[in-house]
Amino acid sequence: MAVVNKPILFQIVGYQNSGKTTVIKKIIENLSVKKFKVATIKHHGHGGKPDLVEQKDSSQHLSAGAFVSLVEGEGRILLQAEKDSWSLEEQMKVLKTLEPDYILIEGHKRAVYPKVVIVRNGEDLALLSNLNNIQAVLYWEEDVGVVKSSSYSFPFFKIGSDSSYEWICNYLINQLN
Repeated sequence: MAVVNKPILFQIVGYQNSGKTTVIKKIIENLSVKKFKVATIKHHGHGGKPDLVEQKDSSQHLSAGAFVSLVEGEGRILLQAEKDSWSLEEQMKVLKTLEPDYILIEGHKRAVYPKVVIVRNGEDLALLSNLNNIQAVLYWEEDVGVVKSSSYSFPFFKIGSDSSYEWICNYLINQLN
């Protein structure tokens, strides 16, 4: 019997405004309905630090110099931690303590984990030769979909199609088996 290393790591990558958040939300919905525990990491690629609710006590703790602040209420935990930078591996280490079945990573294009690449147009096709471990491509424009029949070994799907989400979820579920 094969030993599965949980959690399964999987990326959704593409340029800004390509639809990564919409795709990842749909994957989360599909896996959650099947009772899988899904954790996510979002790369804040817009520059600067992600927004905090500054008036809340936990943010004030960070402002006062705390390294990490955790708030719990009715089963919900909010965790905020502050240091110069967090590597993707450090972020995953934090999430792994919660024992998810999957960690879905939005962004971090250059990371080595299995990934779906979203391409908006022909210009984005350069991603396919610059990234590794591509499992599938989601495309917006039909001319990009025509390219699929050329020299790529991974499947292409029209973004938002039921078949794209079905393929991704089946791929992920099969990684646990």
